[in-house]
Amino acid sequence: MPNNFEREIELLRAAYKAFNARDIDAALATMTADVAWPKAFKGGFVRGPEEIRAYWTAQWSEIDPNVEPVDFDPKDDSSILVDVHQVVRDLGGAVLADEHTGHLFSFEDGLISKMEISPLVPAN
Repeated sequence: MPNNFEREIELLRAAYKAFNARDIDAALATMTADVAWPKAFKGGFVRGPEEIRAYWTAQWSEIDPNVEPVDFDPKDDSSILVDVHQVVRDLGGAVLADEHTGHLFSFEDGLISKMEISPLVPAN
């Protein structure tokens, strides 16, 4: 794996760790100022740190998601597809979803510039 992807993968690990710890400031520190982020459970995108902060704050008032990266698949276009194990609970602790999904990340100047929900493609 090329060295440039090692830095991005460590950045992604830090972002997931911060998200799961509900440390919004640490998660946002891994992103560009105009980052585009999907509103996974609402549809559409938010852009920039303050929109992401508001989205996550609202999301966490309704559900309790935990997203653990399982595998990182660097792509030729310098993006990375992450296989994540996602467990979403309601605020009472009942499991609403327990699944693997794909998160496709783009980078700019060493930071996350975009995240998209993406299908996981089996390796050939």
